[in-house]
Amino acid sequence: MDLAMSTDEREKFLAGVHIGVLGVDDPRGQRAPLLVPVWYSYEPGGEVMVQTRRDSVKARLIREVGRFGFCVQDESAPYRYVSVEGPVVAVDDPLDPARRAALAHRYLDPVTASAYLAANGHQLAEDIIFRMRPQRWRTADFSAFAAEFG
Repeated sequence: MDLAMSTDEREKFLAGVHIGVLGVDDPRGQRAPLLVPVWYSYEPGGEVMVQTRRDSVKARLIREVGRFGFCVQDESAPYRYVSVEGPVVAVDDPLDPARRAALAHRYLDPVTASAYLAANGHQLAEDIIFRMRPQRWRTADFSAFAAEFG
């Protein structure tokens, strides 16, 4: 049974609202890759955009390595996931406040997003966005598999 998603399915799934897990290698090779949950945005055919503080460990490692991996999943059955990996193709620094607001509104209801942006404006001014162009895709959709046993 083929569990891989079609191109259209994987693009739509990645564009959905999930908490993503960003993975980036430590170029010194002394530790396992850094894996952290993050907010992100993606439009089909585009770039994965991840917001982080300019001086964060993940920002430093991404700059050093020039690429990262990224995974999103459904945490309840039937399970699905999309994992992508690719090079950083751009860095938005400074980050456009409209882009920052759009990301907050993607994950939070309007009232909470506005309060979050107002309360964290000074800290968020230190944020940047890394844009990654997916080169490698790994996917699985266990819907058909679950239907056989459900």
